[in-house]
Amino acid sequence: MKSQLDQVGVEITVLLGRALMPMQQVLRMGRGAVIQLDTKEDDRVWILANNHPIARGDLVIENDKISVHITGPAEVADYRATEQ
Repeated sequence: MKSQLDQVGVEITVLLGRALMPMQQVLRMGRGAVIQLDTKEDDRVWILANNHPIARGDLVIENDKISVHITGPAEVADYRATEQ
């Protein structure tokens, strides 16, 4: 028998950075296009659950795999301040 927790869906998102661009530019982009983000290589990432910030982390790249090392809880006020 499944518990009620097994039926709850949670979408996990790792936010690497953001970019602001006009819709016309987005529509002209083709497959393989590169979007420059407002972040540096060593910046911490945001970890979101159902679009709500829950943690911060660091990207770890080993061989061909990318993972996230959780470094601590997220401060919602800090996340909101970066949403401009």
